[in-house]
Amino acid sequence: PGPGRCAHLVLRKRRFCRMVPAPGRRFCGEHAHEEEQNDRKRIPCPLDPKHTVYEDQLQKHLKKCNSREKPKPVYFVQDINAGLKDVAEIPEKQVPLSSLSIEELQNLIVKLKKATIGLELHLKEQILSHQALQEALNDPKNGESAFKHLKQQASILGNMEKLHLLGPGRCFVEFGAGRGKLSHWVDIALENVESVQFLLVERAATRFKVDGKHKRRDSIFERLQVDIQHLCLNKVPILEKKKLPVVGIGKHLCGAATDLALRCLVESYTTCCDGEDEEPAPKRCRAAQTEVAPHNSAGNESTTEDHKPVAGIVIALCCHHKCDWTHYVGRDFFKSVGLGPVEFHYFQRMSSWATCGMQETTSKASTSEDSEDQTNDTEEHEQTLSRTESGSDTLQGTLSVEERKEIGCLCKRLIDHGRIEYLQQQGYRAALQYYTESAVSLENVLLTAVPNPSLIPEPTI
Repeated sequence: PGPGRCAHLVLRKRRFCRMVPAPGRRFCGEHAHEEEQNDRKRIPCPLDPKHTVYEDQLQKHLKKCNSREKPKPVYFVQDINAGLKDVAEIPEKQVPLSSLSIEELQNLIVKLKKATIGLELHLKEQILSHQALQEALNDPKNGESAFKHLKQQASILGNMEKLHLLGPGRCFVEFGAGRGKLSHWVDIALENVESVQFLLVERAATRFKVDGKHKRRDSIFERLQVDIQHLCLNKVPILEKKKLPVVGIGKHLCGAATDLALRCLVESYTTCCDGEDEEPAPKRCRAAQTEVAPHNSAGNESTTEDHKPVAGIVIALCCHHKCDWTHYVGRDFFKSVGLGPVEFHYFQRMSSWATCGMQETTSKASTSEDSEDQTNDTEEHEQTLSRTESGSDTLQGTLSVEERKEIGCLCKRLIDHGRIEYLQQQGYRAALQYYTESAVSLENVLLTAVPNPSLIPEPTI
């Protein structure tokens, strides 16, 4: 072992333990029993079996263990955005795609093509940019990976500007925020705008965060370390106090996280969490309140306090193979075209075929760059399923690469259309568009939604 390092040999990693032992000791606390000649026994910690503790000190350890359950924040409401409550709809056993026969696979493809008849499969290209990122885009110090991220962020901001979502008196909620780069650029774009809040939702602790780098004093950044599944925006203190309309944003929001975010915004947020005694407002009324309320300035009294507004949604979609029927918001649409959880399971797996042809290319690109964006923000979302999960063995000699890619794209569009119909039923004007070139990102579809003015009821005289 190196000087000042633990003498325990980690066989699995073929190296010595890298922990630092106490002065005068050869082993760290985790491996101290190897040099102690006593009967004290070390057992796995019941909170996290990755580390051990002396059995006679277990109770003392449990009080200070870093894996102990932390107090839940006020905005934590168990499974508020989870969706499906009836487990009877979920198949008990899901057969892997690779186990299907060619006939079964062909039947699935027939169902897929039948279900997509009449859908908008050829999305319009709406690749925009924004002045806030021009200096960064022209900076020669940025590597290829950083440049790709900047192009995507610039187009997302350009689409937000086109939808008039970059304005004062807003709260921007970035779902799956990671380092918070998207919110950072929105903040730069709103340089002279007042009363702007940012909520960065990320369930994991994140290193190299950029939300602390913003220079404007008027904007407020707050991180919510919580799973979107349990997030009740109504109970976030800053939203309770300021009553600002919300703009939901996200860059490459993986699979089920998109569905959880949509439900968080248009269901649990537009219906007051703690108003159990109040009757829920009809969908048309909620849409009307959503449209009118953004014009209220911060701090003004609103007649729609019990149904806080959502001014818009802009989410770059990603990782359809990580979707889940339990959380999926488009279940009603699937049922309307004669499909159910079994077909959804296979279609979400087959959706990876749309990008798996570029797996080798993207993996090479990810190892060739050394920019700071590589730390936590690489195009990891373009990773695909394993050979077995994607059914490669079944498809040998059956489908060409181009046919697989086409079927994968159909699966993505079918899943996305369910989301569009869901938003339309909730009173939003929703759309899908290509927001960047496939050479920049294979996951290049942007979901946008704003309140639909046509659903605002006429005022009564």
